[in-house]
Amino acid sequence: MELLERLVQAGHTRLSIGGSWAAASDGAEIDVLDPATGECLTRVSSGSEDDARSAVEAAAAAAPAWARTAPRDRSEILRRAFELMVARADALAELVVLEMGKALGEARAEVLYAAEFFRWYSGEAVRNMGGILTAPGGDKRILSVHQPVGISLLITPWNFPAAMATRKIGPAVAAGCTMILKPASDTPLTALAMAELLREAGLPDGVLNVFPSSRSSRVVPVILADDRVRLVSFTGSTEVGRGLLAEAAKTVVNTSMELGGNAPFIVLEDADVDAAVEGAMIAKMRNGGQSCIAANRFLAHESVAKPFGRKLSAAMAALRVGPGLEAGVELGPLINRSAQEEMRESVELSLGAGAHLLTGGHAPDRPGFFFEPTVLSDVTPDDPILEREVFGPVAPITSFATDEEAIQLANDTPYGLASYLYAGDLSRALRVAEAIEAGMVGVNRGLISDPAAPFGGVKQSGIGREGAHEGMLEFLETKYIAVDW
Repeated sequence: MELLERLVQAGHTRLSIGGSWAAASDGAEIDVLDPATGECLTRVSSGSEDDARSAVEAAAAAAPAWARTAPRDRSEILRRAFELMVARADALAELVVLEMGKALGEARAEVLYAAEFFRWYSGEAVRNMGGILTAPGGDKRILSVHQPVGISLLITPWNFPAAMATRKIGPAVAAGCTMILKPASDTPLTALAMAELLREAGLPDGVLNVFPSSRSSRVVPVILADDRVRLVSFTGSTEVGRGLLAEAAKTVVNTSMELGGNAPFIVLEDADVDAAVEGAMIAKMRNGGQSCIAANRFLAHESVAKPFGRKLSAAMAALRVGPGLEAGVELGPLINRSAQEEMRESVELSLGAGAHLLTGGHAPDRPGFFFEPTVLSDVTPDDPILEREVFGPVAPITSFATDEEAIQLANDTPYGLASYLYAGDLSRALRVAEAIEAGMVGVNRGLISDPAAPFGGVKQSGIGREGAHEGMLEFLETKYIAVDW
């Protein structure tokens, strides 16, 4: 609670615009709830349309000088931010637990993972490489340079309040862009703490403006309507992403979209079942299943489906459920009451369609938004649960007979973000992995995220990539210069 108390006492639960902290122009606020109890932790200012215009003005005022800042200077700011995050990992992790609910160990892992984006992009900041070549006709040189795209609107989700912010802030800083960060209304505190941390690391006023608001449908169009805003980078649901794409089209704003997923987890008959269960626990239960890359559809070969289901159920049932700050807790609450109700409804629909309950299936009788770790077996391909992005601790298992059937089931979705595959024969695994329609495939591992790897999906799971060098390119425009010397 120490960091939360410091934020409140310093007035850092207000809007951070142009280096100043101010209440919303109309005094509106957001109640930030503790998912483990349902009680209010504190109140945070909720930006209005007028505040949105102020944020754009602040970003615009800082943009020219920031774009001219030496790459090494931007690199050093990111490096200092990395070091500060690592030094304060415990306090930041506690803040993540308080507003988001995940277990403390997972929260600390998220903070350290989030810090790595600052370290990675501190290196990338000095690698903004262009090119030069002689035109085929020999009449000129073709020069290509990369320049900052401009003011960028960053919209982040609630499930990884630290990592989703740094994954966007890091490359934007490296590229020389100014930003307006709008964190999710459920989890604005971590973003506000990041604003102060980056200021301490040396980020100039106005480069990062943190703008919590519960009025997204009103403030986002105001920001995107300003022709000085040149990029919207969004992580969240496909439904909201479609709306943002339509809004961005009005002024032809660049878009970077990391949207919903419905990841398959395939277990071939030659897989090591114990290793597959271990990987499944990571792929499914990281953040309690509240992840866009969480394994949602477990596809096990008919020869291993029963032992896989039995062992997965035992591992799920053994998880200790409780408030994230309690010692030994492995699974915290869901983010809110609506998410808890969605889990209950998904399980009931699946059971009604003929699935069998192996473990869990209920919300425990306790305060907060908890749901038991749940495994369903004998789930048929037309079960409604397979069409949903199950954002919680529910694992439905479907069996298949051939590799071709597994691939068909895996690809039978409008989404294509992440996927997972366990097999003994690596060449066979790679053939299946190439046939899966997804932007990322984990082969014999349940954890795929890495700041040095390009993160993103195909189909309705998104546009563009975050992380790696590609992540910085999202914040750069290519300019061609024709020169005759």
